[in-house]
Amino acid sequence: MSLQRHARRQLYLVLDQGAEVGAISAVVNWALVGAIVVTLAATVMQSVPAMAAAYGRLFEFVEYAALAIFSLEYAARLWVAVEHPPWRRLGAFQAALRSSVSPAGLIDLAAILPFWLSFLVSTDFRIVLVLRLIRFFKLSRYSPAMRSLLDALYSERRALFGCFVILCGATLIAAGLMHLAESAAQPEKFGTIPEAMWWAIVTLGTVGYGDAVPITATGRLIGGLTIFAGLLMVALPVGIVATAFANEVHRRDFVVTWGLVARIPLFSQLSATQIADVMKILRAQKVDKGAIIARRGEPAHSMYLIVDGEVEIKLSHKRVKLSSGDFFGEIAALRQTRRSATVQALQPTRLLALDASDLHSLMDREPQIASRVWEAAHARLGDELNKTSSDLIAAELSAEASGSR
Repeated sequence: MSLQRHARRQLYLVLDQGAEVGAISAVVNWALVGAIVVTLAATVMQSVPAMAAAYGRLFEFVEYAALAIFSLEYAARLWVAVEHPPWRRLGAFQAALRSSVSPAGLIDLAAILPFWLSFLVSTDFRIVLVLRLIRFFKLSRYSPAMRSLLDALYSERRALFGCFVILCGATLIAAGLMHLAESAAQPEKFGTIPEAMWWAIVTLGTVGYGDAVPITATGRLIGGLTIFAGLLMVALPVGIVATAFANEVHRRDFVVTWGLVARIPLFSQLSATQIADVMKILRAQKVDKGAIIARRGEPAHSMYLIVDGEVEIKLSHKRVKLSSGDFFGEIAALRQTRRSATVQALQPTRLLALDASDLHSLMDREPQIASRVWEAAHARLGDELNKTSSDLIAAELSAEASGSR
């Protein structure tokens, strides 16, 4: 390995919280979190004229320092993107491009772009100041709570979009009816449907600023019905998000301990330090009896390890039962393909989920785990899936197993 490749690899492990450089990685990541918090606090205080006048120099220093730190971090993440397992075969430029257009990459860019643009384009200082607050979203790299909320929003994106469509339709209908009822009495507020839409939006949103109020009997009747509809409009997305977020939290409602991970056969040969590192990337999940864990045809985002309980894999030609210590979904997750089997819990089961990107990184860092995964896959293939935990057809599994040698 060349010196440049080695340096890039080490930097990737530092930014990706790798086990080989655990202490250094923890220091760097906590320093970045600290920089985010400090620059957010400085941005908020700088909006106060008295504080801006008294501590202007200090705020400028904080911003310049943050700009330098975040710019170096952004450049470093682009440079090491090719070390990210899913992008390793793309080449340095394509990997950097993939990194730059990923959600995390766009947030990193937004954290530094406003200030750099202020050097090139004359911009209202207040706009630059407010745009700095985007840096708050950089915390999603380090906060499990923020990741859980974002996962909940993403998982319910279709339902939330449906709520938005319903809200738009209700707004148009309420505005149209109010235009008919009030346009003669209040032409300056309800003379056109677009003007009436402002009243409809604030009423459906249960805000009710009071700047536009119906005065006719028909208008008040329509207003009352719109208020009741607004309660439903608010309750729908709130209920959807709350339920999804509760489900995300429920998946983590038992603690991942050192002893728990050490009992999993796949990790039993790791050192104490390595097990401690693995604990950070595992997600605990409880499923009830009869729950579907993975469904045929779904994209595979994770592999699963069974802590206790029992699951059944429904293959096209047979059904296979797995219990404590087994794992499944690893090959589909590695190849980022779709599930070719449905997995159902036969009894209340506790699982440890490992995301595909984390699985790539873990196998790359820990050769013994990579060897165990591929050996298990090859052995299962040879045994005609009698003791299988993979969810790919035999041809795919054979090709992947031989390609790993």
